[in-house]
Amino acid sequence: MRYVVFNQKGGVGKSTITCNLAAISAAQGIRTLVVDLDPQCNSTQYLLGDAADAAGPGVAEFFEQTLTFTLRPLEPIEFVVETQWENLHLMASSPRLEEIHGKLESRYKIYKLRDALLALEENYDRIYIDTPPALNFYTRSALIAADRCLIPFDCDDFSRRALYALLESVQEIQADHNDRLEVGGIVVNQFQARASLPQRTVQELVDEGLPVLEPYLSSSVRIKESHEQARPMIHFDPRHKLTQEFVELHGALAG
Repeated sequence: MRYVVFNQKGGVGKSTITCNLAAISAAQGIRTLVVDLDPQCNSTQYLLGDAADAAGPGVAEFFEQTLTFTLRPLEPIEFVVETQWENLHLMASSPRLEEIHGKLESRYKIYKLRDALLALEENYDRIYIDTPPALNFYTRSALIAADRCLIPFDCDDFSRRALYALLESVQEIQADHNDRLEVGGIVVNQFQARASLPQRTVQELVDEGLPVLEPYLSSSVRIKESHEQARPMIHFDPRHKLTQEFVELHGALAG
């Protein structure tokens, strides 16, 4: 199963959700790959920490290879690196993704990621794709390559207004490029149960019949501390309430 975590709005927790679900998947013995398509490299930093700068060839090198003729092109698995956790591997990001974006778009390499991930299916049972906060070449490539789309939602009115356009974008990709793509659900993030605005905003989405997933992910400073330590919550603080919410969410997706 290939999941893409997508929202055109920045700061909604795409990398946090991607890496924590992937870490739980791997901890449960599932062969798991994270693909970091965001030039900001947040997922790469979260999973590799100080080792991120020394990571081997990753997503940028993979896409660069599609732009040139090579007698012996590297196989997709050769762009993957291990993390410190068993069963959890990464196709690392790089700021160079910004530099090659225009060339990839103009030469219509939009299906290359899909082909690579299909080739990796024999190596991995679960793939999570982190995306930049924009509907660009990389995001479209991810939506074309994925089976399900998870949409982070951070409980404010701006996010709600953007949500409808985002769902239309997913439907367009589904109709034109990937009829297997489904909206796996809306992941409510940074939820404050005692505040009325988040409760009201999420309930309105539920009342509209939108696929809001449970549980909602609580707001906690511990997640920022886990970022700093480069350890997803299942390894950083396995007993924490937010960790258990991630575990429950992972189970809901698998069920």
